[in-house]
Amino acid sequence: MNTAPIISKVWSFCTTLRDDGVGYGDYLEQLTYLIFLKMADEYKQPPRNRDVGVPAGFDWPSLTSKKGAALEKHYVALLQELGSRDGMLGQIFTKSQNKIQDPAKLFRLIDMVDSVEWVMETVDVKGDIYEGLLEKNAEDTKSGAGQYFTPRSLIKTMVECVRPAPRKTIADPACGTGGFFLAAYDFLNNPENHKLDKVDKEFLKTKTFHGHEIVANTRRMCLMNMFLHNIGEIDGESLVLPTDALVSSPSVTVDYVFANPPFGKKSSMSFTNDDDEQETDELTYNRQDFWATTSNKQLNFVQHIRSMLNTSGQAAVVVPDNVLFEGGAGETVRRKLLQATELHTILRLPTGIFYAQGVKANVLFFDNKKASKETQTNQIWVYDYRTNVHHTLKKKPMTEEHLQDFVTCYCPGERQAREETWSEEHPEGRWRCYDVAEVLSRDKASLDIFWLKDQSLNDLENLPEPDILAAEIVDEMEAGLLNFRSVLQALEKP
Repeated sequence: MNTAPIISKVWSFCTTLRDDGVGYGDYLEQLTYLIFLKMADEYKQPPRNRDVGVPAGFDWPSLTSKKGAALEKHYVALLQELGSRDGMLGQIFTKSQNKIQDPAKLFRLIDMVDSVEWVMETVDVKGDIYEGLLEKNAEDTKSGAGQYFTPRSLIKTMVECVRPAPRKTIADPACGTGGFFLAAYDFLNNPENHKLDKVDKEFLKTKTFHGHEIVANTRRMCLMNMFLHNIGEIDGESLVLPTDALVSSPSVTVDYVFANPPFGKKSSMSFTNDDDEQETDELTYNRQDFWATTSNKQLNFVQHIRSMLNTSGQAAVVVPDNVLFEGGAGETVRRKLLQATELHTILRLPTGIFYAQGVKANVLFFDNKKASKETQTNQIWVYDYRTNVHHTLKKKPMTEEHLQDFVTCYCPGERQAREETWSEEHPEGRWRCYDVAEVLSRDKASLDIFWLKDQSLNDLENLPEPDILAAEIVDEMEAGLLNFRSVLQALEKP
């Protein structure tokens, strides 16, 4: 069977289930369980003869031999049993539930999965199917899945700039559906970038990637996404831990961190008070290795990511605007980051590229350095891809081509060759260098740096299309609401 019929089958059945109220997320979840079980059965057969740990009576043949109510009842029992197991198996099936209530449609889905030899299919086929479903799921704004999905064009650009090397470790403390891992894997496995030997490939498959994801369903999708892209072993330990990465300092450090940590809300936890009422309290992490104690989740992730790096480690991290200008703990973190690392590059991102509205974000690129009293950052290069840039997710999504000029300016692998595109003669240039002394002298050591003029203020004839303009207005209003909420939370503190 070639690629097209497989993809067509998977998507057509997704449409059928949507008519029954089964969304992309629920479909993706059930597909994850079934493909994993089918592949486990394929690995069990000669010549592979691998025991994946799926117990007899709860394996693939136990599903294909039943129909109707008996199938539905057994499927529920199977999910519960496998969710109690250890390793990758247990992580895939943890907290699993049957979301397909019609036994006939469940049987058809099982039959569709059974018709494909998944182990024999290429990584591209399996990966494209799964990544496509993940993106469709992210588009469903009601499900909230978009917060776990970073635009793939941005991810690939970040990886291309950092250019990870073989036999190095890569981590993401809030890895979502694993987008950064897949992009790094593709970069490392590309013969144009690296020629890997057998040892390199084994390291890449089983030892390179380390992640954390506390949301069970997202973690499940991440593990399956990685596995379908040839990362990890079906009978091995999970490469993604279910614990909160911020709780304690990392037990081991890594060579690279790529991340888009969750943002938009402060960390909080719910509890029941003495009157049996639900209350929410801000969650702070009292860690000795943090520069500042704060309930601001984004600032905590920045501090944690720095602690994850070895002395020559490199990071590329997506952060919201408030990390660049917020006072108090924000100023402390920025000043310490400039002193302890070489924060060499900031990419200002446009609105309209994330599935969550109201997001104004940037990418910080920094290299860790050995402890020193001297400030490790000398120059900060800023690329403004926000001012006068208009994107929407459907009509004008951001692509790798849109970010190619930034990559060219970044000069991957030879940053000493950088040259500004901005000058007094060319004030429209998007690439500009700032001395760290100038940044440190700014109010609160703000890194919210911009210089380009908004052309729409003076050029009414060349305004964006109405739908783009409306989307930008919504984003601005959403961003404003987020800022007002953060102010209100600060005022409510005792």
